[in-house]
Amino acid sequence: MLPDADGLPDLLLDLSVPHEDINELVALSDRVTDDPGTLRLLEACVEELFRDPDDLGRTPGLGELFASAPAELADAFPVYVFLAALPRTLAHHRERGIPAETSRHTLADLGRHIVVHRRWHGRFGVQSRRWLVRHFRGELYQLGRLQFERARMGGRTASVLAAAGLDAVPGSLCLTLHVPDFRGRLTPSACDRSLALAREFFALHFPEERPEAVLCHSWLLDPQLRAYLPEDSNIVRFQERFRAVREEVEPADTEPVQFVFGNPDLPVARLPRRTSVERAVGDHLRSGGHWYIGHGWFPFRTG
Repeated sequence: MLPDADGLPDLLLDLSVPHEDINELVALSDRVTDDPGTLRLLEACVEELFRDPDDLGRTPGLGELFASAPAELADAFPVYVFLAALPRTLAHHRERGIPAETSRHTLADLGRHIVVHRRWHGRFGVQSRRWLVRHFRGELYQLGRLQFERARMGGRTASVLAAAGLDAVPGSLCLTLHVPDFRGRLTPSACDRSLALAREFFALHFPEERPEAVLCHSWLLDPQLRAYLPEDSNIVRFQERFRAVREEVEPADTEPVQFVFGNPDLPVARLPRRTSVERAVGDHLRSGGHWYIGHGWFPFRTG
């Protein structure tokens, strides 16, 4: 299920795995393929990842399986699972006519999450392992600056959208928009381009789905940011695209700290103030305020 050691480096590079980690992953790969028990575990993980492929939003039960990996493979084992899953993922993409470039940009998120893990923890690992199953199950795609996930509406969201005149009921198809790091500025033009790509992409490759709306759940949609940022800032312009679904009542202070400063555990008193966003996040927390996840939507049309 895994490529041999000679072919593994090129495949890892295609997934944007950092160069510094490739030699170790190649060296450890024999530990997976030469041990029958570990190989069976790998196969079980791949089967679980792809189980119920039409159940959008399903979170495969990989946690316990990952935890069963040998201790010396604990950090690297998810990488081998995603590598073993890759042929099935790419076959699904080809069946849908998805361009190889889109596949490459989407699945390169594996390398990004390795970088994020090292940034937070100072060592090799894969951050947000469960998050990456969406990419390999064919549910999420990188289209320009933004990521779009095929999803279904919950009851509260559907009622809000129905009241706004959309054909929405619980379970209606939608897209969830995500803003990944390490992709440059969140400019209005970059967002416009991504949305244009998304309208073309889903109409062409998933014509039967016709999602009603784009949803976003992010600290970037916390309206309190407007008190700190200029009206023409990229974040404020991003917020202007959305209508509110609901207000969140549970604080999520570590979310902006995590994404702005790279580590959710940084002491608030020592957060840098180098940029307007850093000053906004840190000053608000230092004044005793809290940040919240915003929930927004806008209509999506594919023609």
